[in-house]
Amino acid sequence: MSRSWRWLTPALLLGAAVLALAWPLPQPLLAPPYARALLDRDGHLLAATIAADGQWRFAPLAEVPERFATALVTFEDQRFFVHPGIDPLALARALRDNLSQRRVVSGASTLTMQLARQVHGQRPRTLTNKIIEAWLALRLELRYSKAELLALYASHAPFGGNVVGLNAAAWRYYDRPPQQLSWAEAATLAVLPNSPALIHPGRRRDALAARRDALLQTLHQRGVLTDLDLAVALAEPLPQAPQPLPRWGEHLLFTLQQQQPQPLYHSTLALPLQRRISQLAAEHGGRLMGEGIQDLAVLVVDHQLGEVVAYVGNHDGADRQRAGGMLDVIQRPRSNGSLLKPLLYGLMLDQGELLPGQLVADVPTHFAGYSPMNYDRDFRGAVRANEALARSLNVPFVRLLRQHGVEPFHRRLRELGLTDLFRPAGEYGLALILGGSESTLWDLVTVYSQLMVAARDGEQGDYRRPRLLQDEVPSPLPARLSQGAAWLTLEALLEVVRPGDDMRWRRFSSSQPIAWKTGTSFGLRDAWAIGSNGRYTVGVWAGNAEGQGVATLAGTATAGPVMLDVFAALGRAAWPARPAAALMAVEVCRDDGFLSDGLCERSTDWAPRGSHYQQVSPHHVRVHRDAAGARVHAGCENPLNMITEAYFQLPPVQEHYWRRQHSGRRIPAWRADCLAGLAEYTDEQPMALVYPQDGTRVLLPVELDGRLGAVLFRAVHRDPQARLQWHLDRRYQGETRVFHDMALRLEPGWHRIRLVDQHGRAVEQWVKALARERMPQAAIETRVPQLGGQDAGGGPAAR
Repeated sequence: MSRSWRWLTPALLLGAAVLALAWPLPQPLLAPPYARALLDRDGHLLAATIAADGQWRFAPLAEVPERFATALVTFEDQRFFVHPGIDPLALARALRDNLSQRRVVSGASTLTMQLARQVHGQRPRTLTNKIIEAWLALRLELRYSKAELLALYASHAPFGGNVVGLNAAAWRYYDRPPQQLSWAEAATLAVLPNSPALIHPGRRRDALAARRDALLQTLHQRGVLTDLDLAVALAEPLPQAPQPLPRWGEHLLFTLQQQQPQPLYHSTLALPLQRRISQLAAEHGGRLMGEGIQDLAVLVVDHQLGEVVAYVGNHDGADRQRAGGMLDVIQRPRSNGSLLKPLLYGLMLDQGELLPGQLVADVPTHFAGYSPMNYDRDFRGAVRANEALARSLNVPFVRLLRQHGVEPFHRRLRELGLTDLFRPAGEYGLALILGGSESTLWDLVTVYSQLMVAARDGEQGDYRRPRLLQDEVPSPLPARLSQGAAWLTLEALLEVVRPGDDMRWRRFSSSQPIAWKTGTSFGLRDAWAIGSNGRYTVGVWAGNAEGQGVATLAGTATAGPVMLDVFAALGRAAWPARPAAALMAVEVCRDDGFLSDGLCERSTDWAPRGSHYQQVSPHHVRVHRDAAGARVHAGCENPLNMITEAYFQLPPVQEHYWRRQHSGRRIPAWRADCLAGLAEYTDEQPMALVYPQDGTRVLLPVELDGRLGAVLFRAVHRDPQARLQWHLDRRYQGETRVFHDMALRLEPGWHRIRLVDQHGRAVEQWVKALARERMPQAAIETRVPQLGGQDAGGGPAAR
C-alpha cells in the first residue's frame, strides 16, 4: 500500500467527523408552546396565561441569574465551563461505576447533553440515543456560548408538575422573578430538574431538603457562602404548593395576545401602582355591583413620560363567567357622553371663534327636530363659554358646534386621535357633541393627556399616543391644540361645577389642581370621568359591558369618586405655569365677553396668540331717557332734553331666561305718551318665537283618531304686560297675555306665523309642517319637540 493510501482512511474519518460536527442544528432549536407573560417596567410579573400544552413555560431567559447558575453548575456539572459538551472524566467514572455495579447507575450527562436530550425529543435512554445526544452536545458547544447554553437549559428544564423553566418555577414556587431568589431558593430549584417529583408536598420532602442542604454545604466549603449565608439559607423552609400567579394585568394581557401574539410583553406599567389602582378598582367595583353596575375600567398615563403606568381593563370583582366579565373595556368603543366638549371649546379658541368669557346662548333650541336639553332641564338664557364647559351644559355646546361646523370638528377629532369615528360627519350631526359617537377609554385618555402635553410643552411637546410596551415606538399624532388653547381649556376644566357636588370634591380640590370632565351616555349605559394633574391623566369608565342601562349611573356620582381616589393614590403634582408667550390679552366688554363696542365697561380676557378673534359685542344699545328716567324717543320728547345712556341687552329669548337668574340694571320703561309711536320711532324687536324657530320643520303629531294634531307655539316679550295677537297665514288665531303659548293646527306645507303686540310691533317667520300616515298605537310617537322634553342629547349626557 502506498503512503498516500495509508493516510486516506484517517483523512476520511477526520472529514466525516468534521462534517458530522458541522451538520446544521435544528431550527428553531427548541420550539415548544410558551405561556404568555406580561411584565412591568422592572421585569416583575403582572399576569400570565398557560401554554397550549398545559405547561407553565415562559419565554426563554436571556441570561441566568448568577446565584442559580452557580448552584446549578455546582450540583449538576462542575466542569461545565471547561468541557466541550462531553466530560471525559465523568464518562470514565460512569463506566467504572456501571461495570462495578453491573447495571446503569450513572449516566455521565453534562448540562449540554441534557439540553441535547431536550432538542432530540426526550427519546428512551438507549445507548444509541446516548451517542446521538453526545454528538448533538458537541455541535451545540460549537454553535453556542456557555452562557447561552446555560440559559437554554434553565429555560426548558422540568421543575415539577407542569412547571417548566426557571422563570416559571421562580414565580410558581416563590412568587418572585429569578433574579430575586435567595441562596436557599436557588439551591432548591437547582436540584429539582434532576428529580422534579421531589417538589410535591408530602412526597419525599426530606430528600429534597437533604439535597438542597448538601448543595448549600458544598457552596459554603468552596467559599461561595459565608457562615452567616449558610445559616440563613439552611433555616429557610422549602416551598409548599405552587403559588397562584399574579393577576394584576390579565385584561391587558388578553388584549395584547389578540393584537400581537408573542410569549413575553415587557410593559411600561409599574407593579406597585398597578397593584394599588387594581385594589381601588376592586373596592369601588364591589360597591357599584350592588347598584347593578358590573364593570369598571381605569387607565393612568404619565403624560410627562408619555407612558401608561396603570391599566385595569376591568375590576377584579367582575364575574369572569359573565360575557362581559373578561372584556378589556379600555379598548371597547362606548358612547362618549359629553367628553368631546373640551375639544370643541379648545378648537374654537384656536380658530378665533370663541373667548373664554364670551356669552353663548342657552335657550330652547331646535334643529330639524333635534332638541337638546341641559342636565337640569333648565335654561340660563346666556352663559359664559368657560362656565358652560365647567357646568357641561348641552344646549350651548350644540349651538357652538352648529356655528363651528360638524364636518371640520369631525375631521379634527380624528386627527387628534379618536379612531372610532368611522361614519361620515353628516351621520353624526349635532348629536356628535353629546355622545352621538363612540370612543374607547384608550383614545379619550390619549387625547386628554395630549392636552396637558400641549399646555406644558407647546411646540416642543412629543405628540404621540402613550407608550404601553418598552420596545414600542408609537406613531406621532397628526394634530394638536395650540399651547394657549390647551392651557385655557384645562383652566376652564379646573373650575368644574356639577349639581350635587359634595364636600368630598371640595376638600380634594384644595389639595391639588385637577382639570377633569365627566360624561354619561344617553340611556345611562356609560359613566366617564377623565382628569389630569401636572403629571398624570386618569380615565375611568363604569357601566355594564353588555350594554344594560342603570338608573343610578352618572359620570359624577359613579366614575368621579373612583377618579378622585386614584389621584389621591398618585399624590400631588405641580400644575404647569401660565404660558405667557402662547397667550394674548384681549380687551372685551365686561358684561358679555365680546370685543368692546365702545358702549361697555371694559375688562381683559385671554386668547391663544394668533387666534384673531374679531367678534364685537352685539349686546349694547343706546337708550334715550328724560330727566325723570323714563325712556323716550324723538316723537314724544325734544332731542335736546334727552339723556343718552348705553345699556346691556340680550335678544328677547335669551333675556327672558337670563332675567330668571340675574338682576342688574334694566332698560327704563317707555313714558306713557311715547307708546303710541313705537313702531315708527324704534326698530328694536322686543319679542321672539321660542318654538318653532324660523325655517324649522316640524312633524305633525297624529291623534288617536288619525287626525293631525296641533303644534304648540311659544313666544316671549320683554314687556310682561304685553298682549300678542297671533296670525297664521294672515288668519287671526287669537291673543295671549303673560304666557304666550298658542296651539295651532297646521296643514302639511309651509306656513307664515306673524305676531303683533299692542303697539303695532310685529315679528314673523316661516315654518314647514310635515305629516305622516297614521301608525298603530304601539308605534305612535310625537316627534314635535316638547318644551322641557328630553332627547338623545339630553340631560344624562352632561352629568
